[in-house]
Order: sequence, then structure tokens, then C-alpha cells
Amino acid sequence: MTDTQTLIENRPPSVAGLFLERVSATPDAEAYRHPVPAASGQGPDDWKSLTWAQTAERVYAIAAGLIELGVEPEQRVALAAATRIEWILADLGIMCAGAATTTVYPQTNAGESAYILADSGSRVLIAENAEQLAKAVEKRAELPELTHVVVMDAEGVDTGDDRVLTLADLEARGAARLEKDPDLVTKRVGAITRDQLATLIYTSGTTGRPKGVRLPHDNWSYMAKAIAATGLVGKDDVQYLWLPLAHVFGKVLTSGHIEVGHVTAVDGRVDKIIENLPVVRPTYMAAVPRIFEKVYNGVAAKARAGGPAKSRIFQWAAGVAREYAKVSQDNFRRTGSRSVPFGLGARHKVADTLVYAKLRDAFGGRLRACVSGSVALAPEIGYFFAGAGIHILEGYGLTESSAASFVNPGEAYRTGTVGKPLPGTEVRIAEDGEILLRGPGIMEGYHGLPEQTAEVLEPDGWFHTGDIGELSPDGYLRITDRKKDLFKTSGGKYVAPTEIEGSFKSVCPYVSNILVHGADRNYCTALIALDEVSLLQWAGENGLEGRPYAEVVAAPATVAMVEGYVQQLNAGLQRWQTIKKFRLLPRDLDIEHGEITPSLKLKRPVVEREYRHLLEEMYEGAREK
Repeated sequence: MTDTQTLIENRPPSVAGLFLERVSATPDAEAYRHPVPAASGQGPDDWKSLTWAQTAERVYAIAAGLIELGVEPEQRVALAAATRIEWILADLGIMCAGAATTTVYPQTNAGESAYILADSGSRVLIAENAEQLAKAVEKRAELPELTHVVVMDAEGVDTGDDRVLTLADLEARGAARLEKDPDLVTKRVGAITRDQLATLIYTSGTTGRPKGVRLPHDNWSYMAKAIAATGLVGKDDVQYLWLPLAHVFGKVLTSGHIEVGHVTAVDGRVDKIIENLPVVRPTYMAAVPRIFEKVYNGVAAKARAGGPAKSRIFQWAAGVAREYAKVSQDNFRRTGSRSVPFGLGARHKVADTLVYAKLRDAFGGRLRACVSGSVALAPEIGYFFAGAGIHILEGYGLTESSAASFVNPGEAYRTGTVGKPLPGTEVRIAEDGEILLRGPGIMEGYHGLPEQTAEVLEPDGWFHTGDIGELSPDGYLRITDRKKDLFKTSGGKYVAPTEIEGSFKSVCPYVSNILVHGADRNYCTALIALDEVSLLQWAGENGLEGRPYAEVVAAPATVAMVEGYVQQLNAGLQRWQTIKKFRLLPRDLDIEHGEITPSLKLKRPVVEREYRHLLEEMYEGAREK
């Protein structure tokens, strides 16, 4: 048995157990950093640290407080908050109480929040603030099992109600209970079994009601050990964690952190990312492709704003970065060396001085690697960052597989693939191209939905992902599309819309979202939403300054600009894949209108229904086959 197999197969039954081991091993080491608003209320935030021992003191108090409220093993405690240090402390407290966390996105509306709380049978809700509390209050009649609400930020909250208490109150109750029974939490953790429910994550889904994915403690314990076994993260790393912890991608990072014992800086405010990076100076972080697309488009827009000369320099440097990344990756695959021809190396050195070094500084100057997941990253954007020295390791997984099933292996990463399976995870490709997974990370099933569970989970443990992919001879996986998203034109040709959409994002610096349509039609069309910030900057440079977004989108000059990028896209597509017509949307797609999920996946049926009139308009008069 290899060291990796031993590490994984001898895992403890829970991450709660791993947490106790981590606290015992390195009590005085720094565990977390988190922002605290400056005392004056002005200027940059202060950053505070927690050691593992300090973290444990708060976690045990939360766990004991929940036990004091009557929470029993496997009973659900819901968490509705943005990514912040209290989310992690609460989640660990829930697990150390032997209970199970139900995650709720803070953007979720009152109706869907109530559905999740009711369907999960959550007994306690830990809410971020008055806004999150109001959702539960509004639907209280639909939540007979909800006995208490704990609020992190008490401002504007009426705590006169016995069923509402602050997080500080909960911790105080827990501390008092621990004085009487100091072994309370360690006994609860010691009683946790592998198959005991740890987390209930409701998939935001692209259609219908969300389904609760049941993830036992063993899923997270396996993930912690498997992440450590990849060697991608070390104890000296500093992680910047801003991803939504209600999503499985953010959640799995907390498990790996506990096993490895490095430092994690936590701040979920997306508008603070640019400000925080030079302060945190992370060595690695995880992100979704939209972040890299925004950074790339922002850098390109800044270069254009600097005048024609700067714009030409950037475009030249971007081309050099892509060529350098492709050649060096290809050489590494064939020879194990990232060497490139002398001329390319010389051009790359000049481009590094002019462009890439500044980009790396914007990320804090120490970034060793980024992990990208949730949806596919356009390869051309991946190659650009790779050539600029910001190595994006794409990974792959689903809520149903505890997030991390595949990841690119460090220096041997290949842009355009999601890498190799984590140790202990099996993969095979079905006859129709669907990716099937099996291993300790696979869910127990959908909460209260045995028939839907049986549709995707075979008796022998193979899980049907619904994604289409290809495996290289040496085990690298490439995702080509969602099985349900593939469509056939009326001419009988199959089209993978996700691939076309990703290609357009690497071609057009102004796009935010795009939906390619064409099922049972005789040609493909697209609905395109443009990024407001970059579009208005373009407007200011093209005689449309001062006009509102909707007016700029409707301007003939804007349509002509996008038409040029569509033609550029079409030049690289097969005839039946080309976009014959497109329409620009009057606003960007967003979570609030239910058009994209909180993990930024496109809800195709919603968008197609909302803009059906635009789709029909593009096919009027066309002869359907």
C-alpha cells in the first residue's frame, strides 16, 4: 500500500475529528485571518488573526451552545450568511455538536429559504443579520420545526423574543455549559460515525426546486485527506478564501485547510477582492472563471484607455503569453521540460517586464497557483494567465461529489482540461460520453428523494454526473458539455453550446454572459449580455459617453462592435456551429432574476423563457427543416 493510500484509507470518521487533531498538533499556529473595520470607521480594514487554539475555544462554545438549545446528532442547523469567519466557526461548531449544516445562500429569497428550511427539517437557523432573519420571520408559519434563530450581527434585531439570540449569547451559553461538562464536545465528536450526516447542500439547480444533497462526515474527511495527498497545498501556504461557503466549492476548501494546517484569510466581499489581494498576498486561492474573465477584460480595457500604443503592447503581450503557455505545456508533456525556443523566450521576457509583472503584483506578488472550478474556463484565457505566470489549475466536481473529484496536478497542469482524479476517486466514460464517478466523495443521496437518487446513483456506487467528457490516454479529463445542454439542429448536427460560449468569452472582452440557442432550428443564434463597467468605458471612447447602459447596448455602434467579435468567433467554428444572428440583452443576467445560479451557472430554461420573443424574432421568416 502506498503512503497516499494509507493516508486516505486510515482517515478518521469526521472532519470534526480532524479539527480536534489539528488543534492538538498546532494550537499556537495561525489558523485564520479576517478583516475588522477600522476603529475610526474610515480607511482600510484591520486584519486580525486566530490561532487554532483560539478557534477551538469559539467552536467548542458554539457546539455546546447548540447542544444547550437541544440540538441532537444529525439534526439540521441552517446557516444563512455570506463568507466570513463566523460562517466557518459556526459550521465547525455544528459539526462538533454532531449536528448537520444546511447551507443557504444569503441571496436566496424568502420563499426558497423557507422551502430549504422546511424540507431539511432545520431546528436552528444561524442568520447573518436582520435581513436574513426577516426571511425566517416572514415564513415562520411554514417552519414549525424551527425552534431558534441565532444572529451574527445583532444591529436592528429584536432579541426580546426568546427564540432569537445573538451568536455572542449562544457562545456564552455554551461556555457556561462547558464549565459544568468540559468533555461535552469531545464526547460528541468521538461518537460521530462515518455515515452520519454532516452537510445538507441544496443544489441551486438550473431547473425546478433545489434538491438537498446529503453529504456524510466521511465525505469531508476523505476530501481533506485527498486534497493533502495531491501535494498542491502545503503548511506554509496562505489561502485567500472568498468563495461562497454555502456552495460546495467553498466548503471543501475548509476541509483541506484543517488537514494541512496552513493559514486562510477569509473575506467573502467580492467588491473587496482587488483591495484585499495586495494585503493578504496569498500563495494560492480558488475562484470561478468569471473572476479571471473580469480581470482579463479589465486589464485589456485599461490598456485601451491608455491609448493605441499601450493597447497594441497589451495585445502583443497577450499573444506572446498564449504562445509561451502552449509551447511550454506541450514540451513538458513530451519531454518533462518547459523549455521554449530562444526567440519566444526573449519576447516573453520583454512582455513580462511590460505587462505580466504588474499583473502578478495586482494578485499580491506571491500567487503560486489558482484553482478554478464550478464552470469551464475558456482555454484562451487560461493560456493567457499561464503565460503571465499566474497558473490556473482547473478542477472538476459537483455538489453530489463533494466538489473536488478532479484537479490539475501542479506543474504538470494542462490548460483546457480539469486534470486527473483525486486519489481514491474512480472515473469511467459511458458509451454516450457521460462521465461516471465512484469513490468516498460521492453523496449518500438526495434528501427525501429516493427515486431521483436512483436515477443518478447506481447500486454499485457509480454516479452519473450529467456531464460529457473525454479522457486522454494518460488520464486527463476534458469536459465538453452538459449532457442536457447538448442540442441537435434541425439539420441533424449536434452542438455543444458551452464550448461555443466559452470561446466567445475569450474573443470578446465586453461579454458578461452568452447563451447559444439552436435546438431543432436550422441555425444557431445567441443572446448576449455585456459587462456594464467595460462597456461604459468603451462607450466613453466611442462617442457614447454619459449615456446609460441600456441606451449604449441599443446603439448601432455597439451592435456593430459585437458583430465583429461574433464574426471572429465564427471563423473558428464548423459551419453548423456558427452564430447566424444575435441579440444584445437590455441588462446583464443576475441571481436576483433567477437567470444564473449563485455559483454563476447559466439557467438556460429561465433565460430562454424570459427572452423567448428575442429568440423567435431571430428565426422569423427562416425556413425550418
